[in-house]
Amino acid sequence: MAEKMELNEVEVWDGNMAASQALRQAQIDVVAAYPITPSTPIVQNYGYFLANGYIDGEFVMVESEHAAMSGCVGAAAAGGRVATATSSQGYALMVEVLYQASGMRLPIVLCVVNRALAAPLNVNGDHSDMYLGRDSGWIQLDAFNAQEAYDLTLMAFRIGEDVDVRLPVMVHQDGFITSHTAENVRPLSDDEAYAFIGEYPMVNPMLDLAKPVTYGVQTEEDWHFEHKARQHHDLMTKVFGKVEEVFDAFEKKTGRKYKMVEEYFMDDADVAIVALGTTVDTAVFVAEKLRKEKGMKVGVVAPRLIRPWPHEQIVEALKGVKAIGALDRSSPNGAMGMLYNELAGSLYQSDNQPVLTNYIYGLGGRDFTVEHAEEIYQELLANAEAGKPTTPLQQFVGLRGPKLSFY
Repeated sequence: MAEKMELNEVEVWDGNMAASQALRQAQIDVVAAYPITPSTPIVQNYGYFLANGYIDGEFVMVESEHAAMSGCVGAAAAGGRVATATSSQGYALMVEVLYQASGMRLPIVLCVVNRALAAPLNVNGDHSDMYLGRDSGWIQLDAFNAQEAYDLTLMAFRIGEDVDVRLPVMVHQDGFITSHTAENVRPLSDDEAYAFIGEYPMVNPMLDLAKPVTYGVQTEEDWHFEHKARQHHDLMTKVFGKVEEVFDAFEKKTGRKYKMVEEYFMDDADVAIVALGTTVDTAVFVAEKLRKEKGMKVGVVAPRLIRPWPHEQIVEALKGVKAIGALDRSSPNGAMGMLYNELAGSLYQSDNQPVLTNYIYGLGGRDFTVEHAEEIYQELLANAEAGKPTTPLQQFVGLRGPKLSFY
């Protein structure tokens, strides 16, 4: 029997420790892992918990991140509660197996500590890996700080393991800015956390020899289309209700409220920044500052749920806005950024047609500053007043050298 860990009402944890404590409290059966910066402490902490008797599960050390997710797929198919963590190049190596996990409807939880992709090599945080896996069929949640990394990891198990969902879930946090920054975190007790998640509901386990099942079947043109459209895509569009249900249950348990699309100062906002990750806190700070000091009607919208994409909630959050800045922390490599394209797709058929501008920022861990946010808000207000773009549609924020902008 695993020992309980005595936790304080308020702990000082970084995002990695917060995520690993949630994994411990979930009483996972198997973690298969290959460490990579900056997510290494998540699985390292799990190994520590196991060695000291706080976990009854198994820690499988493998030869690569591809093997790590393959091990997770096998353990989940066998009937276990399974999780792991990764970043960047390791995440990229996992991508092939991510599609296997979602296609087989295995509710694995993956803690992704966002980091830039090579080349050139970079170990700091941006959203390149987050964007890489957005269409892999996983439910994807985004944490803005350490408390949220803890909370969302707990909720990920309950969402993914719901018998009407049975899909894998990623929880993203920003490399180093969240993963290695110590903050106050208010955890649940071990008993409370496990009671919230619940016992693992095994569905079609391969080790139930009385009811043989097959995983990893092949479908060609006769059934592949139906599998992808009728089972997987249709199922993903029905996840919204389950996410809201779990968010509501967590609020009743802790008092901490989560929404699929978070809104800050949006009641009367003329312009809005739409952002992900730790950038949200900076944008909110600046929005409050500009409102108090200059009376500017500025706000922030932050998608908490990245996949499935909360189309209706995004449209509702931005319904009164005249100009929007879509902030993408990943190189678009010759196109508009992912967040820009998602927003454009959502707003195209809506009654509101705001001016939409794409800002590329923070690649490879470059700071996004208060000054950057203030400059963006000034440009958005000019766009709102003019009713059209007054600057190029895509700009690179904080880039050294001559200004780089497109379209």
